[in-house]
Amino acid sequence: MKLIRIVAATAVFVLLLLAIYVVHSLYFRVNVVFYSAILDGVIAALVAGTALWLLPWFRVLGAIEKMQLVVIWLLLGYGFAISIPTVLDRSLSFYILEKLEQRGGGIREDAFEDVFTKEYVKEHHLVDVRLTEQLQSGTIVIKDGCVLLTDKGRDLAHVSRFFRNNLLPKHRLLMGKYSDALTDPFRHSTEDVNYRCQ
Repeated sequence: MKLIRIVAATAVFVLLLLAIYVVHSLYFRVNVVFYSAILDGVIAALVAGTALWLLPWFRVLGAIEKMQLVVIWLLLGYGFAISIPTVLDRSLSFYILEKLEQRGGGIREDAFEDVFTKEYVKEHHLVDVRLTEQLQSGTIVIKDGCVLLTDKGRDLAHVSRFFRNNLLPKHRLLMGKYSDALTDPFRHSTEDVNYRCQ
């Protein structure tokens, strides 16, 4: 009896989440896809949670069970936000598949660097999107044509570098060879650049 109501309530949450996401995506302004999808999950959990407490059909569920359901729904909303719209919005892997399909199903392997630098960055407005996300996150500011780290951005960069250097796989498969190249991508980075801001 309880299980049927839990499944029904969760099905309602999922339908609400999808409906809210579609309406939000099609008819409202979105600053950052991930944050927008998270908000959709929170709204769906609040609406479905309100139904849990107000509708007599759910009285068989105790307060703790209802609260657990809302927490589970929030986690499902987060999982949806990061696994579907955010991945599809940001994923270079999906871009490769879509680009291959656009170009008739095949592209020469030696052309991929040009595809990434000349097509991907432009077609996906990559610089604009990523700078917008960082501005909205409060990790950067733009002053007098310079993109500058905030204290929050500097802290996140330190955490990211620490994780990358110490906790990413040291033997990762890259085009048939195992390498630690991605644990320190700046290892062979040039120091002679003319784009620094003072």
